[in-house]
Amino acid sequence: MVDQRPAAVSGHPLRPLFRPRGIAVVGASADPAKAGNAMMRALAGFPGRLVPVNRGGGEIEGRPASPTVAAAPGPIDLAVFVLPAAATPAALEDCAAAGVRAAVVCAGGFAESGAEGARLQQEVREAARRHGIRLLGPNTSGFVNPADRVCACFLPAVGDLPAGGIGIVAQSGGVNLALSFLLAADGGGLRLALGLGNAIDVDAADVVDYLADDPGTRVIALHVEGVADGRRLYETVRRTVPRKPVVALTVGRTDVGDFARSHTGSLTGRFALTRAALAQAGAVVVDELTELADACRAFELARAAPSPRPGIGVVTAQAGPGLLIADALRSRGATVPELAPATRERLGGLLPPITYQRNPVDTGRPGPSFPEVLGAVAGDPAVEALLVYALDEPDVLDPAAAVGAAADVPVVYGCGGPEAAVAARQRDLAAVRTPLFRSPDRVAHAAWALAADARAAHRLADPRHVAEPASRPPGELVGGGGAGLDEDRAKAVLERAGLRAPVRRICGSRAEAHRAFDKLHHPVVVKACHPALRHKTDVGGVHVGIIDASGLDRALDAIDALNSSRDIRYLIEEQAGLGLELIVGGLRDAAFGATVLLGLGGVAVELTADPILRLAPLTEADAAEMVEALPGALLDGFRGNPPIDRGAVVAVLRVVGDTLVRHPDIAELDINPLRLTAEGPLVLDALIEVAKEEQQ
Repeated sequence: MVDQRPAAVSGHPLRPLFRPRGIAVVGASADPAKAGNAMMRALAGFPGRLVPVNRGGGEIEGRPASPTVAAAPGPIDLAVFVLPAAATPAALEDCAAAGVRAAVVCAGGFAESGAEGARLQQEVREAARRHGIRLLGPNTSGFVNPADRVCACFLPAVGDLPAGGIGIVAQSGGVNLALSFLLAADGGGLRLALGLGNAIDVDAADVVDYLADDPGTRVIALHVEGVADGRRLYETVRRTVPRKPVVALTVGRTDVGDFARSHTGSLTGRFALTRAALAQAGAVVVDELTELADACRAFELARAAPSPRPGIGVVTAQAGPGLLIADALRSRGATVPELAPATRERLGGLLPPITYQRNPVDTGRPGPSFPEVLGAVAGDPAVEALLVYALDEPDVLDPAAAVGAAADVPVVYGCGGPEAAVAARQRDLAAVRTPLFRSPDRVAHAAWALAADARAAHRLADPRHVAEPASRPPGELVGGGGAGLDEDRAKAVLERAGLRAPVRRICGSRAEAHRAFDKLHHPVVVKACHPALRHKTDVGGVHVGIIDASGLDRALDAIDALNSSRDIRYLIEEQAGLGLELIVGGLRDAAFGATVLLGLGGVAVELTADPILRLAPLTEADAAEMVEALPGALLDGFRGNPPIDRGAVVAVLRVVGDTLVRHPDIAELDINPLRLTAEGPLVLDALIEVAKEEQQ
């Protein structure tokens, strides 16, 4: 069959892959037991040119086979390889001769299989790049594009998945298929769904970029197990979110691997950093596959307007589910605002006085006024999205008609009842762009996602979130020849960047230490100073409250006892005033680049909750969000400390991010602690790890 559609190779570079005019199945087979035959059957509904390629020729699934791709009648945009791994390089050369623009390599046996497979994978990558062929895989289950009837996947049932507005970009083919079927069961439809496999060419950022430009895609689901170029993915998602929502699920919560390198690294896992980076880019980050499906189903039909604090109105016909929903929303940080007096007055005329009418609104058994109740809550000035939950009562409530009164805001609907009745409600509600969910927790997931996306979109539209250039050009090195900087040198770097540290003297002998002591205000702190000493307090390398010469000598004696083989210097500095202590760190991750960390500091740093992470450079708004994410008790004053000077901490965070950007040889930077004194933040301790020259 000749495709009569307009040429699809113009526009985005991935169009020949996902919307081809012609497809060649390389390794097609007439044997129903072989994968080459399964792929031909999967693609049987493709409306364009479909050519089986087999050296033996003949007929396969009713179509004449071509011995090579180059000999096949064109145009052929996409080649689907159903071949052993070792045959792939030669097949790519044949495709290049035929002008093929894209390929799907399904076979395993590449880098995931060992050294020989890695060599073969590199050969395939180089061949694809040399010929300008965009390649999905290898080791991929393929993709499905229901709207254009392109099912380049072995699983027969995938061809029956409904078309819709959801794009799935999954690292795992199994996750892609599991999510696709989960969405289909809930009435969701696919625009494109794929597993990236080894992603030697086409990666997650490429596909997100493609879907961002695709007018048929309403929401993008992103599944991430690991990412080689996290910074590019971050930038791609950040560009996409103003146009359409991105929902992300990351894997690896319990495995930080070799990322836990040192002090700041021990507080930061790749899982945590990936989640933080995607959230900073504007994605809605979820914890489970079901949450991913619920969010995508909601976004396929609706999106809330950007808002700094999006409120969710909750209307339930049963009080118990309403309490579960309100608790689920609030525990995730969603806003369930109390309704305005005018709204409550209107509700008072619609509902019995025994019902709760502040938000959530409990109607009791739904009556004729139910649509008006929805309209009143949806019209409240604090409500940007509406959640409705009502058990199915066919003779009492028509959900599709009722939600029509709430047309000003997106609505998500929860319903329980017999499967056939709920399925019918689902179809009716979809016709008025309202998703239905079968349990209180799932409809809460959907409403929370709408609110999280509205908040993220508003944040990205804020001019304060436009990254400013570093105060000095990048490329300046802190030096160190591959070694770390000790506390004195690290503080000097930070002081040049604008931070403050206590007045200090670095001393190479006891005599110098005594002269420094005489010139400083007392009491002083005496420290062992060496880049290898990351936890000086633990080994007796920090002595505080020194007020006389005898106390100084005792401190120096203790430090001398540490100096078995290391050349430890003495650091004498004026003791800082009291104040809350934080840790501020920076590290250069291999995938995401410069990253800033904020958490509780001092000797209790290892006992604190999860640190707060953002990619650098930090905008003012990024840094302010980090500070606001600290526990509220700390922000408002903790154990007699004054409230945190938020602006001062914001300034420190931005300096740390700027320092990482300007100094590409800094691998890691620790300020632990940063003490918030009455005179302002002071860097009490600092270390800088410098990347080895070959790593820069």
